[in-house]
Amino acid sequence: MFNGTHYQPPFFLLSGIPGLEDAHIWFSIPLSIMYVIAILGNSIIIHIIRKNNSLHEPQYVFLSMLAATDTGMSASTLPTVLNVFLFNHREIEFHSCLIQMFFIHTFSSMESAILLAMAFDRFVAIRNPLHYTMILTYSRITQMGLAAMVRGVALMAPLPILLKRLPFCKNIILSHSFCFHPDVMKLACGSIRVNIIYGLALVLCSFGVDSVFIVLSYALILKTVLGMASREGRLKALNTCVSHILTVLIFYVPLIALALIHRIGRYHSPLPHVTMSNIFLFLTPVLNPLVYSVKTKQIRSVLCRLLALKLR
Repeated sequence: MFNGTHYQPPFFLLSGIPGLEDAHIWFSIPLSIMYVIAILGNSIIIHIIRKNNSLHEPQYVFLSMLAATDTGMSASTLPTVLNVFLFNHREIEFHSCLIQMFFIHTFSSMESAILLAMAFDRFVAIRNPLHYTMILTYSRITQMGLAAMVRGVALMAPLPILLKRLPFCKNIILSHSFCFHPDVMKLACGSIRVNIIYGLALVLCSFGVDSVFIVLSYALILKTVLGMASREGRLKALNTCVSHILTVLIFYVPLIALALIHRIGRYHSPLPHVTMSNIFLFLTPVLNPLVYSVKTKQIRSVLCRLLALKLR
């Protein structure tokens, strides 16, 4: 839709990995494997928790929420990426791009909130073990899950609305293989001051606040653990936190690196930014089920039992 030299483009062109277009077909192989692992791995985690009454505890209910969020993240992103890498189908319709961008950022916000809820779960389990199930009732867990979803939707809904009001120039080439808010925003011709301010406020109010409370939770957990009398008790308490700590690092380290690259390297090659955003979006849903399958004894034992039954 034209308006002088400005218009709303009918579609955008996705770039894949800039400078490595000839190798896209080879990148599609690990990406396809990662997609299968992410969908299958997270679906198995959800199935195991749902079918085993012994896993109907707050810790595992939160884990099933995390797995569902990772499944949504993969399903909303990787099919588009594989379309680019496998078939060189680079076009994505304008509104489809905004919808995908909304889901990517919403699932990211939800994952951050669920990681905070899981940190609170570990805090309560270690600080108040006798009142654990009384504090984290199923109704309260459901409320926390709904709050994570509502917050994600409410905070991210203005992003496509704020972009849709902008006039766009004739450059329609995105530097990613999916629709990412900073990437789409850069193609606008009008003032993006409001978009930048809202984006910064959004990051601080969601990921910033969540990460601060996660660190605070673990500071209080560490204080409680150091106050325990027995060394065995301290190790046992810390061991219950290992999977969650690894998951937090898998999520937040690429996110922080992505933010730093976006701020520091905005005038340089887009390759580092594209690479880090791919790591953030694609690796997290793949690694989370692997971490919990390996590091969580209860899930590992149920998984081994299921595999043994299948192999008979």
